[in-house]
Amino acid sequence: EVQLQASGGGLMQAGGSLRLSCAASGFTFDDYAIGWFRQAPGKEREGVSCISSSDGSTYYADSVKGRFTISSDNAKNTVYLQMNSLKPEDTAVYYCAAAHFPSILTAAQAMGVMTQGGMDYWGKGTLVTVSS
Repeated sequence: EVQLQASGGGLMQAGGSLRLSCAASGFTFDDYAIGWFRQAPGKEREGVSCISSSDGSTYYADSVKGRFTISSDNAKNTVYLQMNSLKPEDTAVYYCAAAHFPSILTAAQAMGVMTQGGMDYWGKGTLVTVSS
């Protein structure tokens, strides 16, 4: 059974840090892009970050660039999102998703496809709350 499970969310004060994990089971990351998305109450879903296994590239939304870092541990089949300098506007449910691309795509290209709904797997989210 294929599963993606996001974890690591919690309550943090502004300026603090959290590390989210996305653990995959039932498939390996070869030829996959893994993306992090978030959705705050009353707002549209936003693509936050992505990592491409085909070329190792990464993508960050402007809203998190310089503060968030995505990384992958293929041995553990886990992707991490290190979130530093958290802001109240980072409050949202964070989800991870996976998309299979048989050809090489950069993380930015993969995020573009995934944002349009081109995902193979979508995991349950983890809530991040940042207080001011």
